[in-house]
Amino acid sequence: MRMPVSVLAILLTVLTAVPRVHAQGSHTATQSAIDSALDQHVSSIAADRADVLRVLEHPAVKDVASHAGIDLRRATSAVQTADAQQLTTMASQARQVEQALAGGQSRVVISTTVIIIALLVLILLIVALD
Repeated sequence: MRMPVSVLAILLTVLTAVPRVHAQGSHTATQSAIDSALDQHVSSIAADRADVLRVLEHPAVKDVASHAGIDLRRATSAVQTADAQQLTTMASQARQVEQALAGGQSRVVISTTVIIIALLVLILLIVALD
């Protein structure tokens, strides 16, 4: 009588353990998928940084910064050290500025000037808070 109870206990233990062991199977991404996602993230950050730096080099931006008394070297160094989230915000504003300045506009409109100043102030705030 003791033998069937032992066999039943072992059988129940094995049956309850099998789904747990099976559930612990590999659910990880492949190394190539991880590398691809990391490369995409790095290239996105590099593109955002390049967009902001390109706008900071624009003559109209330099003119507005000099009139506002903002040091563009400090802003450029802040862009170099900004994290991904900060870069995303700055790049979004930089693209708006670049779009407003596109087409060889010879005159900077008030809205573009406000966007430029907002971008520069954001960069300087990031520097000041770090």
